[in-house]
Amino acid sequence: MSRAVRVDLFEGARIAFFSLSANRMRTVLTTVGIGIGVATLLAIVGIIQGLNSSFDKQLASMGTNSLYVSKFPWVMTGDWWMYRNRKNFTLPQLEQIRAQSSYISGMSPVVNRVGDVAFNGEQVSTVEITGATHEYLSVAAYQLQSGRPLTEADDAVTRPVVVLGSSVVGTLFSGLNPLGRTVRIDGHPFQVVGTLASKGKMLGNDQDLKVVMPFKTFYSTFGKGRGFSIAISIERSEDMKKAEDQLVGILRRVRATPPGAPDDFSINKPEMMAKTYEQLTGALFGVAVGVGFITLLVGGIGIMNIMLVSVRERTREIGIRRALGARKRTIVLQFLMEASAVSALGGLTGTIVGLGTAKILSLLTPLAADVQWITVVGGVAFAALVGLLFGIWPAARAANLDPVEALRYE
Repeated sequence: MSRAVRVDLFEGARIAFFSLSANRMRTVLTTVGIGIGVATLLAIVGIIQGLNSSFDKQLASMGTNSLYVSKFPWVMTGDWWMYRNRKNFTLPQLEQIRAQSSYISGMSPVVNRVGDVAFNGEQVSTVEITGATHEYLSVAAYQLQSGRPLTEADDAVTRPVVVLGSSVVGTLFSGLNPLGRTVRIDGHPFQVVGTLASKGKMLGNDQDLKVVMPFKTFYSTFGKGRGFSIAISIERSEDMKKAEDQLVGILRRVRATPPGAPDDFSINKPEMMAKTYEQLTGALFGVAVGVGFITLLVGGIGIMNIMLVSVRERTREIGIRRALGARKRTIVLQFLMEASAVSALGGLTGTIVGLGTAKILSLLTPLAADVQWITVVGGVAFAALVGLLFGIWPAARAANLDPVEALRYE
């Protein structure tokens, strides 16, 4: 950068600073439009980023290497009766799947219902009651908090034992040790042999409001009228695609699906929910960005109008500077820096307001907020760019004033 350019930049910055200081009210009013735009954009982006981060953690809690095979897809499209009329899985099919797959590291049948769990006069309603084998906890990424997990022996002799989720433990036992105590599930007695570490919520559903009992115990207690799904874990994450492709072929064989007929099963995985979630938040993100850009556009137009007024008010000053030898480049730099400074100030103010709003919402509501530093820098930089772009016309108009006419301006 040449010395002349450095001098022009320094002088332009100095004059722009004194001009903004001399017109404080105008400066404040000019920054409001840009500030509102940046605040709106960052507040919504911060909430969306927070939700994305929270959702990623929730998906990881389901098991990153897990697949869930069932009659119904998690994201259902088309005719519900088509899925309803699919054949139920059978235990012999499950054993054939295990024997023929080369990628499965764990597998469990899973059957669910909603029920009430009671202990010593206290009751928890709408608890997810799960019947599964001893492999289920590891497949579904549950961690044992205390006691022991379910065993093959529990399932073999239909032992009436359960492992409780942390929300059930917290509500029913209130500081008491639940191990060895008897709870009643829809009136049936079960001994507590273990408790699970907390997994948190998944799309608003409490994953800890849960009870797990042996698979055969579930059927002997509540009847065999409902079908089960299959939870499968794959040993290595890099083999997930290969395992899924192999599993499709195995399932079609063991279920005797005719050639050319559509699959009569669904292979569900966390990525399916992630894609649906991205579609939902993507639309929201697009609307938020659109609103923010429109607000920034309105703010930019306000900056341009204010700068045009400033040019008219300082016409004589510009004429004097040009008469004393100031170049057009110097005048352009001065007004561009002034417009950028006002816009950047609005962006900084909007950033503070936007981050504060997102943080307050995260504290007062279930919405999470997590703004990345690159978003903050980008918001301020973009606001400065808006000022720069909308300041070009006023700056060019000021630089192209005729010095003689400018000196005569009253």
